[in-house]
Amino acid sequence: MSHDRHDPRTTDRRTFVTASLIPAAFPIAAMLGNPPAQCAEPVQVPSREGPDIIDCNVHLFEWPFRKLKYDRTEALVAKLRKHRITKAWAGSFEAVLHKQLDASNRRLAEECRMRGDGALVPFGCVNPVWPDWEEDVRRCHEQYRMPGLRLYPAYHGYTLDGPEFTRMLSVAAKRGMLVQIAMRMEDERVHHPAIDVPPVNASPLVDVLKKVPEAKVQLINSAGPLLGNNIAALVRETNVTFDIAATEGNGGVGRLIEGTNPSYRGAIPVDRLVFGSHVPYFPCESAVMKLFESPLNLEQLEKLMHANARRLIG
Repeated sequence: MSHDRHDPRTTDRRTFVTASLIPAAFPIAAMLGNPPAQCAEPVQVPSREGPDIIDCNVHLFEWPFRKLKYDRTEALVAKLRKHRITKAWAGSFEAVLHKQLDASNRRLAEECRMRGDGALVPFGCVNPVWPDWEEDVRRCHEQYRMPGLRLYPAYHGYTLDGPEFTRMLSVAAKRGMLVQIAMRMEDERVHHPAIDVPPVNASPLVDVLKKVPEAKVQLINSAGPLLGNNIAALVRETNVTFDIAATEGNGGVGRLIEGTNPSYRGAIPVDRLVFGSHVPYFPCESAVMKLFESPLNLEQLEKLMHANARRLIG
């Protein structure tokens, strides 16, 4: 009997998924990834070694509208590590509604340093229509050593076609900072009745980024309906990247790459996609499962898990 397929020097998608992603998602899924005990071939226990995952979309602290299980940083980091997420780009829930953004950014940086166990990379927040936002950018970059910014235009009262936003992109680009735009934080149907959060219109980005072509922009929580008919233009005419946190449906990531995902009007190449979980608002397992239940090859998986993210912020 040939034993080639058990050769540790060769790795195909099945071996990779069984040994790495399935155990990272669910213990029960790990059992499902092994052949039944009564089969002629011996059961292979998946290796605990595996490639790392970089999560571009997590938040710290408390979401103001409902209690979340992992709102304590230590518990969140332990949860991430359990699922082989070795680095996570962390924003702050406090930045969504707080007006003192420098205080929020400072606390975020301190929390990542003191309780992040080396896993958390802080992303600060600025509001380009508020006073002194350029000083906030400077402090995020120079004082708090943040490689990027995370923006919440729907909550902070501006649109992507405003001159202030374009100016902010230019300032961030000169510093080499990645700018993440949260397209939404939660489904509009569960918004608290006391707040009015409009949808974010992504269509101005194509023209804005022609004015600031050196800007690095990423859309997170960018569910298909929010992007409308803009995906084709964003992919063709900009370098915008997207995360997978809001991708839904069986095989959704694979179909997104192929251009057959019914929630998105267009295809997004794998080079423009990064792993994002939106933890702790979404379960961590949900994002990991999107990787192994989609028909992705090994090269695509590695790009999604860490290679694309490392290209963005080194």
